[in-house]
Amino acid sequence: MQKLLRSTGHFMAMACAVLALHAAAAETVAPERLGLAPERLQRIDELVQRSIDAGDISGAVTLVARNGQIAHLQAHGVMDIASKKLMQPDTIFRIASMSKPVAAVAILMLVEEGKVRLNDPVSKFIPAFGELQVAIAKPRAPSGPGGAAAPTAPGGFGGPPPEFYTVPADRAITVLDLLTHTSGVMSGPMSNSAGQAASAKRHDLGLAWVEGAAAAPLEFQPGSRWAYSALTGFDVLSRIVEIASGQSFDAFLAARVFQPLGMQDVFFWPNAAQRARLVTSYQRSETGLTPSANPDSMSGAKYFSGAGGLMTTAESYAQFAMMLANGGELNGKRLLSPRTVELMGAAYVPDTLPGRPDGEGYGLGVRVVVNPVARGTWLSEGSFGWSGLYGTHFWVDPKENLVGILMAQTSSRALLADFENAVMQALVE
Repeated sequence: MQKLLRSTGHFMAMACAVLALHAAAAETVAPERLGLAPERLQRIDELVQRSIDAGDISGAVTLVARNGQIAHLQAHGVMDIASKKLMQPDTIFRIASMSKPVAAVAILMLVEEGKVRLNDPVSKFIPAFGELQVAIAKPRAPSGPGGAAAPTAPGGFGGPPPEFYTVPADRAITVLDLLTHTSGVMSGPMSNSAGQAASAKRHDLGLAWVEGAAAAPLEFQPGSRWAYSALTGFDVLSRIVEIASGQSFDAFLAARVFQPLGMQDVFFWPNAAQRARLVTSYQRSETGLTPSANPDSMSGAKYFSGAGGLMTTAESYAQFAMMLANGGELNGKRLLSPRTVELMGAAYVPDTLPGRPDGEGYGLGVRVVVNPVARGTWLSEGSFGWSGLYGTHFWVDPKENLVGILMAQTSSRALLADFENAVMQALVE
């Protein structure tokens, strides 16, 4: 990997020329004008290069913005190992679950308009969710000395179906439950295994597939814990956007979010020219980085998944993130009120609820730093954001009007945490 990415002087000169052209197009400003130390921002480059040299990722694009202006936009490594094609600032990434905050904003826009309420039962929009059951795991048959009961089988996607029985849900699930991952909708091995057949139809049915998911029992009683609904919860929210607005989800986002913010490179399915700019997704293996199997499973020409379907560039996503950091407005275009953004980043789910890590609560579609010391982070209290399965990551800091974005296509939790710290140590004013 190191030999691949550290090439001849001629190769690097060409790379620098390409990067300079793209950086100019991005209209970056001198970091010191934004209270960021240029020499300290260079530590981001060093950090990412170490990850590349270690074979953790093939490359990345990093971005730091403050007060609505980009101070750092840098491409690192390659976007495809086999062809040695250089990563570029306008490289396109599958952002997977970083789609969820976009879907959350769409819901919140409709809340502001009075078309949706956070406490609305989901069945108000999708009647199939009216009579829900909750799965209760059955203990496995006694085995071993003394006849002790063995643990419940793991089950879920790719595993054996776990055994369970059902009881009625204590209450209806709400829009708020979906936004905060406290609904229990396909949020664990029992509910996932029961909902597999429905989710397999998503590319044929589009977002209407979620009606079939209502037949699967909830993983737990609504509100009793936090558990990530990787696919279904936010696809249900995306379907609610369609029903409440009268528009397809992709059309709503294009007209109400992407176009006003000037997000030129964002879509659910690439055309031929866009696919040429799409980075190859990799997984780590004993033999190094190997291409991921079916990395486009969350996207489609008909399936517009708010749970994980968007593809975009670091710069385009930065327009969305800068809008949030600036209280719902960017360049004269207001999507949300400051109060709504404040509530989006509020800890509706405390870090004490089962399922949440220390120092990190959960808001409306975003993680929220409630205690930087407990979380072990340099991020400010009140910072919020989310990450994507393939290695993308972002947060906004409303107090500092700061945005950090890292786009990669191999997951590396350590890199994401180190990137947060590298950005924050560069903030000097």
